[in-house]
Parts: sequence; C-alpha cells; structure tokens
Amino acid sequence: MRKWVIFIVFLAIVFGVIYYLTFGYYSEGKRGGFVTQLSKKGYLFKTYEGELRMGGLSEGDGTMNSSQWVFSVSGSNKAAIEKIEEAIQNGHRVSLTYEQKFFTLPWNGDTKYFVTNVEVLGGGRTNFPQTQPQAEPLPAPTEIDTSAVL
Repeated sequence: MRKWVIFIVFLAIVFGVIYYLTFGYYSEGKRGGFVTQLSKKGYLFKTYEGELRMGGLSEGDGTMNSSQWVFSVSGSNKAAIEKIEEAIQNGHRVSLTYEQKFFTLPWNGDTKYFVTNVEVLGGGRTNFPQTQPQAEPLPAPTEIDTSAVL
C-alpha cells in the first residue's frame, strides 16, 4: 500500500511539472509599435502569428532603425485578434501585453511570445487628419477693365 501512495505522489509531481511547463510562463511584459502582419497558420493546430515593427531614432547620428518582433495569439482570444486587425487596417500604433513561455509546442504556436491583451494607441503613420473639412467655393473671377491703364 505504501508503494502505491509513493507512486501516486510521484505521478502527481510529474504531471504538475509538465502542466506548469506547458501552460505556465516565466516572463510577461509590453511592447509597442505597428503590427505589419497577422496570419492564421498551422497544419493541424491553427494559431495566429504576427509581426510588430518597433522603430525609433538611434542615438548620435539620428538615423532611423527598426526591429521586428514576432508573436503568437491564441485563436480563442477573439478580442485581441479584432483589435490587431483594426490597427492594421487604420495604421495605428498598438501596445501588446504578452507572456513568454518556457518553450514552443506545436499546439501553442510558432513563438514563445503569446499576446494576451491589445491596446490601440492611435497615432497612425501619417499626420493627416482622418476627415478634411469641406472648403468654401472660391468666388467667380471678375473681368478687369484694362482700357483705362496709362
């Protein structure tokens, strides 16, 4: 009987560790930028994979640099997927909250980074207003009498 108790405790510990490594995470954070791609990928397990472009000025010479960050979104996180798609269509910046997993598994996605929340920041890539006010029509040109010119 004592052997069975030890065996069951051992199995519970092993399954607990496997469960934690599969569904747990060891890091979380936020990243901001422009989402340039979001696609649904996978042969058997479909997940959403995306790219975030983060950019800015480098120190000193003022040149632009850009880095790319790849992430995954669970198919069940519909709110995050809709916000990302809206930001792509309108060209808005986003702030992505993510969890970093221990390792990648086929049913989780292609990356270790899983987006859990999306905040659309606005501030599109252009500085033009979304709607331009209607201008008043110009008055009709008038003829100038040039015969009185000396």
